[in-house]
Amino acid sequence: MQQAVYPSRGFRGILLGMLTHKMKIALLCGIVLCSLVTLYSKGAPAASAPEYTSDAQLKLPEHYREWVYLTSGFDMSYSPAMQMDHHMFDNVFVNPEGYKTFVETGTWPDKTMLVLESRMAQSKGSINKAGNYQDVGTMGVEVHVKDEARFPGKWAFFAFGDKKIAGMIPTAADCYSCHAAHAAVDTTFVQFYPTLLPIAQAKGTLSSAYQKETASAAPAANRP
Repeated sequence: MQQAVYPSRGFRGILLGMLTHKMKIALLCGIVLCSLVTLYSKGAPAASAPEYTSDAQLKLPEHYREWVYLTSGFDMSYSPAMQMDHHMFDNVFVNPEGYKTFVETGTWPDKTMLVLESRMAQSKGSINKAGNYQDVGTMGVEVHVKDEARFPGKWAFFAFGDKKIAGMIPTAADCYSCHAAHAAVDTTFVQFYPTLLPIAQAKGTLSSAYQKETASAAPAANRP
């Protein structure tokens, strides 16, 4: 008769050690995986497609300052009659998807969103002795949205002020006709975006109206 064989205490200790080591590896892998998932979810850019309420108002893209910065204007006005008793900065941001396509093609894709943020200029504060810097609070936020299926003219303007939602500015407003008549690319003022204007020139996407306007404004000596 075969004698029963029982694992020795030492063997049981080795087996237990091996199982514990494997469990530790599995646990460590799980922790690393969870950490990567958490890091990716935190680092992933927020969705930047336009979002609307049930009554067709646009929701403010609250993370627009994480988008691509295009330019800042200082005391800009498209009307010679406009007078202000203070200085202003305007900062422009565009959603990453729109920027990427523009860099590749010189045109704006559907669902592009351009955000214009206005801030009061300050001149006295801390160690500043000359020039201007931007105030902490915003004075207003406007969004220019390209949504071809929603808007007859493909683009629409929304003025938020200090609110989180805004209704579409009526198409009879001057901003629509002004952009249509003077915009460098697809009703947008790319002529004021220094990193994008050369791209539009290279891609041949400048509007004919803008090209005529700049040609007529050029000094006679520089005209062909």
